[in-house]
Amino acid sequence: MIVIIKPEARQEHIDSLITNLQKTYPVEIQAVKGAHCTILGLVGDTSHIDPSSIENRDIVDKVSRVSEPFKKANRSFHPDNTIIEVMGRQIGGEEIAIIAGPCSVESEEQIISIAKDVKESGATFLRGGAYKPRTSPYAFQGLEEDGLELLKIAQEKTGLPIVTEIMYPHTIDKFVEDVDIIQVGARNMQNFGLLKELGRIDKPVLLKRGLASTIEEWLMSAEYIMAGGNENVILCERGIRTFESYTRNTLDLSAIPAVKKLSHLPVIIDPSHATGLSWMVEPLACAAIAAGADGLIIEVHNDPTAALCDGPQSLTPNKFDKLMTKMKKYAEVEGRTIITNRG
Repeated sequence: MIVIIKPEARQEHIDSLITNLQKTYPVEIQAVKGAHCTILGLVGDTSHIDPSSIENRDIVDKVSRVSEPFKKANRSFHPDNTIIEVMGRQIGGEEIAIIAGPCSVESEEQIISIAKDVKESGATFLRGGAYKPRTSPYAFQGLEEDGLELLKIAQEKTGLPIVTEIMYPHTIDKFVEDVDIIQVGARNMQNFGLLKELGRIDKPVLLKRGLASTIEEWLMSAEYIMAGGNENVILCERGIRTFESYTRNTLDLSAIPAVKKLSHLPVIIDPSHATGLSWMVEPLACAAIAAGADGLIIEVHNDPTAALCDGPQSLTPNKFDKLMTKMKKYAEVEGRTIITNRG
């Protein structure tokens, strides 16, 4: 349920209404001050609440029920776009965030070299897998904690914030200490125990869409994190599983405007995992910008043919640099910005 406050309402009257509602009803109240009005979001069991009992208050303009099961992630509760700040950088604002780096951290030399290259091209965040969930138990599983240490060294050399995937709840404290954005992979999107734990921390979470998850299921997973108190959630569309076998997955670009309509959370696109083909990354990255994406996460490797993980979908640093220049032009058409090494 949402309560829309009249624009002329004074703050002390709004505070008094919130106090009164909290005493009367067993619900959590989230107040959001927008550009034109204040909205109170009532989260919990509101089925027994008579909207007219709230609507008859002098400062209340309108009371509406929210039909969607997700509340905190719902745009009705938060009309303005959420902008998440990480080390002076923003995700969800005018500038399009570019997250780039290898699928897996393989060595100190490799991650530092790639980090320097992608920063030079204009990337604003460094991605790299330390823990790798793989379909086969015999495939490279990542360097784990040693990989986190190498990412920290690369950050020291470049200043780029770290984005890397978490797999186990028992590593959360380590991730909070060492990682700037904690990524939840597609396979863990509905690992509700992990999501609940991530809801108790104050660290941005990049939540990837599950392999065969609906948009509502995806947003409900975000709700698990937000319900715990952590509202710094970034949604990532990385392709869904369909009958098509030509590409690794099917990139659902329609999810961008759909989620933007339903939710206030920033949305980024992963064209690398969506297709599994490096030559498809460029057109789909540009299409994502045109569709309204707030950022892109792109895999870059200095020697894709020798990569220990997902080489066929990785761009070389040179190709990534050219892509950045092209994406900048698309961003300008959409009234957004991408900062490249060419200004």
